[in-house]
Amino acid sequence: MTQTMLKDKLQNPIFRLIGNVADEMGLEVYVVGGFVRDIFLSRHSADLDFVTIGSGIALARAVAAKLGKKGKLTVYANYGTAQIRHSNLELEFVGARRESYTRDSRKPIVEDGTLDDDQKRRDFTINAMAICLNSARFGELVDPFDGLADLERKIIRTPLDPDVTFSDDPLRMMRAIRFATQLEFDILPDTFEGIKRNAGRIEIISKERINDELGKIMRSRLPSIGFMLLDQSGLLELIMPEVHALKGVDNVGGRAHKDNFLHTLKVVDNVAERSDNEWLRWAALFHDIAKPVTKKWDNNLGWTFHNHNFIGERMVPKIFQAMKLPMNEKMKYVQKLVGLHMRPQQVGEEGVSDSGVRRLLTDAGEDVEDLMILAESDLTSRNPIKVKSALDGFMALRERMKEIEAADDYRKWKNPINGNEIMERLGIPPSQEISRLKQVVKDAILDGLIPNDHDAAWEYLVAHRYDGELQPRQDEGKTE
Repeated sequence: MTQTMLKDKLQNPIFRLIGNVADEMGLEVYVVGGFVRDIFLSRHSADLDFVTIGSGIALARAVAAKLGKKGKLTVYANYGTAQIRHSNLELEFVGARRESYTRDSRKPIVEDGTLDDDQKRRDFTINAMAICLNSARFGELVDPFDGLADLERKIIRTPLDPDVTFSDDPLRMMRAIRFATQLEFDILPDTFEGIKRNAGRIEIISKERINDELGKIMRSRLPSIGFMLLDQSGLLELIMPEVHALKGVDNVGGRAHKDNFLHTLKVVDNVAERSDNEWLRWAALFHDIAKPVTKKWDNNLGWTFHNHNFIGERMVPKIFQAMKLPMNEKMKYVQKLVGLHMRPQQVGEEGVSDSGVRRLLTDAGEDVEDLMILAESDLTSRNPIKVKSALDGFMALRERMKEIEAADDYRKWKNPINGNEIMERLGIPPSQEISRLKQVVKDAILDGLIPNDHDAAWEYLVAHRYDGELQPRQDEGKTE
């Protein structure tokens, strides 16, 4: 791309304004990083990073003064940076600098530097390109590490020795894998070996920063690319040991189960193909998370994973807490889908009974469509007969769900009997007995024994109060 063509990519007046302000101050200024990379990838970028040979804060103040009310300035004096919000853009300003690091921290010791120093400290060659904005050189590309060629070759490569780059800031290992996933690029073998050698350094990076990169991987077109690279680099075992534990195949007497890690990645990709919902993709990642701890060999059944859905449901909050993922409705959503992920297939195999459909709708609630996507994405068998049978079951289930919902909206179903009424009218103190009696009513309504009506429910409850303990519904296990 010629300098003239680059000028055409800098049509927004903000670039000329910043260049002119820098000229008035006698400073060199460059737009750098992701915006430059994305020009060549034909991707939109609203975050613009500017490097000046001098004070980034001083330049930002001068630019903000020119913009007046159209620009909101925020100065981060401790970091030597400033930000201007202008229209729909975020403009970040920093002075060119060189950095050095201590072994136990990713916080650098920063000194003033040249443009060359600043480009050397960048993570990857494709992010180390700069375009000059000064009037005399407007649109001139500065690409000392041949980042443009790496873009054309679709390669992720560090500007310097990868051991230096990754040891100095171990988050760059996650970023390398994230970029490889988002852009569907290859990581140069020498660079990837550097990640493998320095994987242990990830321990100094906060869980929050790691999760930010994991989220970007999860939102990519094919999240499996990132998780395979995390595994191959040695990072997965360190940051997500429960997912790493899914790896491998055991064999007894020639009978082996499938590799649950590879199966899981296929399910995640299947979900990603059908939904942009990031947390549905997380549910796919964790749907079989309990298989390693429930795996047993049965001489009659072969490999079994009894109750892995229920145990996985209990594992989700602990995993979220350990990883410092959000302990809010997002976690509860993932937990619910993990616990229910086998239900659609079970209902289909049972012949799509009205009772089973009502239970599915009430338990899944507003998330029933997401649950169906997860269950259908879980079909990764190479046995066409088995797949067809499951798909036929899902199709019948979807049709019956529509019919039953047309009569009553079970997604928003509520028990007509509440706990306070049971305690008050029957004189029962707070206890598990309250939950049992509510379950008696729920089962009767969903099985079609009584209408969804308060008086009918209460009459049934009193008549069946002493029928005995309910048996929990359990996953019968799979022998895949």
